[in-house]
Amino acid sequence: MLRLTWVQPEDLLGHELRQAAQDGRDASGVERRWVSAGGHLAPERAGASPSPGDPALRDLAAHLLDELAAMPSPRGADEPTDLTAIKASRPHAGTTAHPAASYDALHAAWLGRAAGCLLGKPVEKLPLTGIRAVAKSTGNWPLHTWFTEIGLDPEIAAAYPWNRRSAPTSLAENIDGMPEDDDLNYPLLQLLLLQRHGTGFTTEDVARLWLDELPAGRTFTAERIAYRNLLDGIEPPATASHRNPFREWIGAQIRADVFGWTNPGDPARAAELAHRDAVLTHTANGVYGEMFTAAVIAAASGAQDIHEALRTGLTVVPPGSRYAQAVRLGMELARTHADFDTVVDELHSTYATHHWVHVLPNAALLAAALTHADGDFAGSICRAVSGGWDTDSNGATAGSIAGLLAGHPEALGAKWTAPLKNRLATTVAGFDGIGFDELARLTLEAGA
Repeated sequence: MLRLTWVQPEDLLGHELRQAAQDGRDASGVERRWVSAGGHLAPERAGASPSPGDPALRDLAAHLLDELAAMPSPRGADEPTDLTAIKASRPHAGTTAHPAASYDALHAAWLGRAAGCLLGKPVEKLPLTGIRAVAKSTGNWPLHTWFTEIGLDPEIAAAYPWNRRSAPTSLAENIDGMPEDDDLNYPLLQLLLLQRHGTGFTTEDVARLWLDELPAGRTFTAERIAYRNLLDGIEPPATASHRNPFREWIGAQIRADVFGWTNPGDPARAAELAHRDAVLTHTANGVYGEMFTAAVIAAASGAQDIHEALRTGLTVVPPGSRYAQAVRLGMELARTHADFDTVVDELHSTYATHHWVHVLPNAALLAAALTHADGDFAGSICRAVSGGWDTDSNGATAGSIAGLLAGHPEALGAKWTAPLKNRLATTVAGFDGIGFDELARLTLEAGA
């Protein structure tokens, strides 16, 4: 039986129950009704329950999803989604004195995003214990180079299998250019967005672009829900909230780069464009993820200090939000502990109840990795990936920011850039096989 994950109501309800608990909504009554009817709670790492859906259970799940959506969140005042309310909640987010991003810096940022993503692909979905075990087994701990099967203990390989979809193109012995990944597809779509509509684009323009250019099968979690909602005739921003328990997961945070790259020195403007994009699929903390990342990238353009860029990123999100708290926690732990494993262990303890794709643990880890590496490119991507959770997404964002700070492709090191062979695979029309040098040129034009 074909199961389309991330969209079936009986799969979504368990995730919505978990989100309700994290929001402080009392969903205990809904949970009792669901479990007594034979429903599953959210699986720890998957997007679907282990058994085929029951049509009767599906109807109940849809009804309960709507009931949960009607419950107000006690965190609403601290975590608005509306841009005007976000601006009212935060300190002034102004411009910085950094010069425009150079072609070389943009080239390094694209390469950095690809390398960081590729580093994390084979261990995506592995638990932290598995990442550490496979890396240690091959003499790659602390993580400092690509993952490999060469020398891997067979027992560890059996206990912690690679991501089966990614390993054939992302282990050291298999890399032959940059394979397709949603972490690279979305920056391509943002380039198309700016080429077609300029900076005056609307959320509806983003939606139309997706329907025209993004295959539905290349979307996941909140993006797949929003896509389904569009096909059902639901318009933005309701696409982000209708039966979407993934609205505060990491999906929007991976779509920020082009808005930051094309607004150097203007984090507030970068964050505003990111907001228009994010509200198609996300609310509250999910939206802040894209705004924060776009602002950090805009601030990092021409800067030498990752710490200043991270502090600037915090100025565009509500300071009382759980997202801002997560970023501050990651930064503080990284400043406190010399051993990054200690930082990671504390973060995993703090966010033990969150799904591995939720934005909050991943934002904390991203901030910690960048802070602890102090701007070093290899250190940034290796720390971001070695911390677990959404390894390819965190590696990609860390690589983008650290690559931009590095300022030139040669500063990243041939170990990370040569295997990419200046070639990106994608199903986004017109871009398959494109070089990162050409992408840098197009980005420079989009920001002109």
